[in-house]
Parts: sequence; C-alpha cells; structure tokens
Amino acid sequence: MNLTSSRITTTDFAAAQETYHSNGWTDGLPVVPPTPELVSACLEWALLSPEHLVGIEPVRERSITAEKLAINAVMAGCLPEHFPLVVTAFTAMLQPEFLLHGATASTGGCAVLLIVNGPIRRQLDMVGTFNALGNTDRASAAVGRAVRLGLINLLDVRPGEIDRSTLGHPGKFSYCLAEDEENSPWSSLAEERLGESDVSAVTAVAAMAPRQIMNEWTSDPEQICDTISAEIRANQLHYSIWAGNYVVVLPTQLRQHFSDAGWSKADVQECVFARARVMRGSWKQVGKGSVVKDRADREYPAMESPEELIVVAAGGPAGGFAQVIPPWLGTKSRATTVAVGACVDCEVP
Repeated sequence: MNLTSSRITTTDFAAAQETYHSNGWTDGLPVVPPTPELVSACLEWALLSPEHLVGIEPVRERSITAEKLAINAVMAGCLPEHFPLVVTAFTAMLQPEFLLHGATASTGGCAVLLIVNGPIRRQLDMVGTFNALGNTDRASAAVGRAVRLGLINLLDVRPGEIDRSTLGHPGKFSYCLAEDEENSPWSSLAEERLGESDVSAVTAVAAMAPRQIMNEWTSDPEQICDTISAEIRANQLHYSIWAGNYVVVLPTQLRQHFSDAGWSKADVQECVFARARVMRGSWKQVGKGSVVKDRADREYPAMESPEELIVVAAGGPAGGFAQVIPPWLGTKSRATTVAVGACVDCEVP
C-alpha cells in the first residue's frame, strides 16, 4: 500500500515515545508506534485507500484523509477492526451542524462523546453494562482515544493552541459508550435517529462531563423523571441555560421501572421535556442576578423539542443510578449520527 506520510526512524520504543512527546503528538500517555504495516492493516480492514478523503473541517478547511486517521488510530491502540468506528466518528464530527471547530476550541471545555450502536458492538466485544462510561473494554477506550489523538494531530487541538479549555474534563482522553441494546425495551439510538433497525452507527455529541444521579426510593416513572429533570435544571442554572442535546444514560434498574409501567422512550422524552425548564429569575438564587434584568418571567426549556433528549440504555444491572450528560453550548452544536461505512459528502481527490 502506497503510504505518503513522512517517516521517522528511532532507535527503540523508549526513544520513539520521547519523540512523540517532544513534538506534542500524544495526549500525555504512551502510544503505539504507527509502523507502515499497522497503518496499512487498518486501511485494508476498512477497504479505504490512503488518500481517501473522509471529510474537510469546515472552518479552517483542513482535509482529513484515511491514512492520517489510521496513523492516529494505531497510536491510540486500535486494532484494524476498530478503525471503521474511528472513520465513522470523524465523519459525524465533520458535519457542519456539529460545529467541530467551536466545540474543540471553546473555553467551555467539552469533549466529543461517541455513542455506538448496532452489530459492530458485538463484533468488537464492546460492553454497554458494567462501568459503561469507564474503562469497560478495549474497543471503547481505543476508539475514543483515537478521536482525541486525531483532533490533536490533524486539527491542532492541543491545550493552549486550538483547545482553549479553561478546565476540560476526563472525557478528553476517551469518551465512548456502547448502548446496551440487548437488555433494552426500546429501539436503539441509531434506529431512532436513522430510521433503520440493526444498523451499526456512531452518534457524536459535543458534551460536558457526566453528572450522576440516584433515585433508589421509587419505581414511579414520573418521579424518576423528576430526578432526571432536577439535574438538568441544575445544569441550566449553574452552567448554561440554553436548550440542546442532553444525554440521559439509563441503566437496567431504572429502565425496568419504565418498562414495567409500559413507558416508551418517547414517554420519557416527553416527561423530561415538560419538567426540565427554568425561569430566568431563578438565576438570582445562584449568583447570576445581574443578568436577569427585566426577563425574570421568561421560561427556558432544556430542549427545543422532546426528541432532542438523547436517551441511551447502558449501565450495570443493579443500582438506581443514571447519568445526565449536558451539551456543550445549546443548539450551536447538534448531535450527529452516521452509519458505519456511510460516506457523507466524501470523495477521493
């Protein structure tokens, strides 16, 4: 395979690590040296030529080719079979509505959350149960990290350069979640957003850190929605009041309560949409009274519509927990979903 990237020769593994670190090519952790053989194996698995144009970053018009992505995937620890997810993630992130430049350059410090659906989860042994948003499996960790390394090395998203995050959060190392479709009473996120069943897909969300909630004391779906909505309202008051793609990750125990009551995913979305809203005047209670002015009675919903709430089935089998993952900055960035293998406005130059 004719790879065109420049080559660097080092004396040993340790020297290679120092070369990567001194050039700012890593996230601070050791990387796998991207030999031509490993890079070619990724491209061959995905049936992509090195020059295949995955997409163009819309603001600075940076081209993202398959070869460059494969190099970063290898560095992150990806196996060849993981690489199609990396390509799909970047395809989703490069859609104009995702606003990749804004999300990665903002002082707000969001990270790119990836939600994986479909048969590819089983093929890659991705785990959507125990520790679903932690160090759960090899593919989730490596794919999430590959996206971050790709941002660093292809779009200069380094702290202090393009990345202007004031604080950031740990999702900037890896932020990848596989949906627990087998144990869910509902359609998968991909089916909901793409209208196709049993489709492998990646949804990208410009997301803040997860906020864990707990309600062990009820099986009433409306009361569970009250707890979820209270956390969303807290984010509206403490962080951003603007509506956007909130993500709610529901583990088995709480999902079972909804299922036993005959609630659909749409019922959950409708309930939270009705409750997750604040009055601007409430800002006075959290130290933001100076921006209330004469609009104290203005109401702000957390989502513009119920469908904007992204409900994901994932998590271990026990515990009345859930996680609310807030959006970066309201509707300025929209969640995007792309099927694995899809080519959205891509071409070979």
